Amino acid sequence: MSYAVAMNKRVRPRRDFQALEQRRKQAARYFEAGKLSLAEIARELKVSRQSVSRWYAEWKRGGAAALRGAGRAGRKPRLQPEQLEQLDQAFRKGARAHGFQTDLWTLPRVATVLERLTGEHYHPGHVWKILKGMSWTLQRPATQSPEGDALAKAKANLADHKKTRRQKRLDLLPGRKQGSQRPSIRRTWAPRGKLPP
Repeated sequence: MSYAVAMNKRVRPRRDFQALEQRRKQAARYFEAGKLSLAEIARELKVSRQSVSRWYAEWKRGGAAALRGAGRAGRKPRLQPEQLEQLDQAFRKGARAHGFQTDLWTLPRVATVLERLTGEHYHPGHVWKILKGMSWTLQRPATQSPEGDALAKAKANLADHKKTRRQKRLDLLPGRKQGSQRPSIRRTWAPRGKLPP
């Protein structure tokens, strides 16, 4: 599913630009006929008198062509649909395929790969919008104990509690191995319906 298709499913257009233009064209026909006052045209079209007055001034300057729509509203997207498809395929290969240690997608990783592939820089805090548009959802990876079962986990916790203060201080010294080498990732992104590794 493309980004544009996914976005159209989730977000209804705020304004119907064709209907707005049709309304302005209807106002132009009323202006040409000259039978109604501006207030009556406003009531007929269910718009404010100020709008009709503005349209009338534009119509007098440029005719009906001056009341045509201005085109799309808002900023044009920085990424084209082809680029979004390319990103989706790249993300589905996994984070390891792009040089990361784990296969989990975090927002900074997504921003890095997005910039590498498209040349467009996005702040990591904003790339979630692109992921949502590509039907990716926020996932929470399942945590698994390295020991495997509950008894071994309980024993490991008991052993941690029995560490002396001296051992804990030594663990904090530079150059000593501390804890797990796996990053503590709380959230990751994955395609809708697909669980993260």
